[in-house]
Amino acid sequence: MKQSTTSRKNFLKHSTLGLAGLAFIPRTVKATAGEKTNTTMKQSNHYTLKNVRLETGFEYEGDEVIATKTDLFSVEIENGKIKKVSPNQLNAKAIDARGLLMLPSFKDMHIHLDKTFYGSKWQATRRGPGGVKGMIALKQKILPELLKTSTYKAEKMIELLQSKGSAFARSHVNIEPTSKLESLTHLQKALENKKNVFGAELVAFPQHGVFYTDSVPYLKEAAKMDIDFIGGVDPYSIDGAIEKTMDFTVQLALDNNKGIDIHLHESGDSGLKTVEYLINKVNENPALKGKTYISHCFVLGRLDKSKQEEMAEKLSAAKIGINSTIPFGGLIMPIPTLMKHGVKVMTGNDSIVDHWSTFGSGSVLQKANLAAQLYGYSSEFGLSRMLKLATTGPLPLDDKGVQQWPKAGDDADIALVDASCSAEAVSRISPVKSLIYKGSIVF
Repeated sequence: MKQSTTSRKNFLKHSTLGLAGLAFIPRTVKATAGEKTNTTMKQSNHYTLKNVRLETGFEYEGDEVIATKTDLFSVEIENGKIKKVSPNQLNAKAIDARGLLMLPSFKDMHIHLDKTFYGSKWQATRRGPGGVKGMIALKQKILPELLKTSTYKAEKMIELLQSKGSAFARSHVNIEPTSKLESLTHLQKALENKKNVFGAELVAFPQHGVFYTDSVPYLKEAAKMDIDFIGGVDPYSIDGAIEKTMDFTVQLALDNNKGIDIHLHESGDSGLKTVEYLINKVNENPALKGKTYISHCFVLGRLDKSKQEEMAEKLSAAKIGINSTIPFGGLIMPIPTLMKHGVKVMTGNDSIVDHWSTFGSGSVLQKANLAAQLYGYSSEFGLSRMLKLATTGPLPLDDKGVQQWPKAGDDADIALVDASCSAEAVSRISPVKSLIYKGSIVF
């Protein structure tokens, strides 16, 4: 069946949404800086989508995957779950998805929702002298002004992520003596305003160092609040001591039953020693396995091939994940090697528009596309596998082409994309036309 390119307006116009009385598409309320923005919701907990395009298998020529098979289905949703997937019911009273491809919704697993210029006037990146410590000094200067509108801007960022298919984010949030706990409480307010339409987990992030600035008391207080991970940043170059900073971070996580997610930009010997030290600490404390991540971890891109293989094996055994922004240019991360050894690799936008970078688009599908280009995943099969970077794992088809998503009982977290298959969605960064979170149509 020929697939339609459907605008949001036409999607609403041609669906039976209003006639059936099933639901109302939420409307984003415009607001000025400092005002609350929210998404009004009034939606039934039970409805059906028809004309949903789902992947059903691979088409082969010999052993090579040359295409992806799809068909149209009806998908029944109830109480935030997929209740039933059935043959397409053309005459059913249902929301018409008009042939759009249904994919698991996306997740941005490394972003800073608490501090951004997004939602206000354009500002290019500012780089002062002094490297990372110079940037810390700059951030200390501009944070008080950013805090005045940080809740509003966080909500604008969430809306951007939704428009790109993400219904969930892991956000790092500044915990340091300048903003104290204000960045956290402001972001928590934004997330409370968006709790029906967006999910998140939070990392207490001592961006100005744990000991370089006296962030310890604030981190201890934040650890008792509603956060999920204890963060960190470059313990050697910022705090001057790997062991002292990492011991504090690990113990704080253990004492408060939190995970760990540290920024590691250091790419020399100190970077490698930090990774090795963290691996040892996690192995000593198995409760942290599967709950520990290293964001960026640029040192892996500086190692020779044999050392990359060795470190990937060690990270996998310790169940430590890597959150990568897919850097390119002078640094190419060994993501295929990490994946080969079973390391959980996730991605995120990091910065959207802030004093570190202005290039974030809000799309993790774009990150999957970049990875496919960097590592040569240009085949139908390879492109379809790269979708896992956007979804953090779930794929419609397994490696043998057997349909594994969606199934009855799965969470109704869904992106409807204007593409014929996953491979096209990754290759073309296909536009997201609608987003469903916990069964609610939120975009």
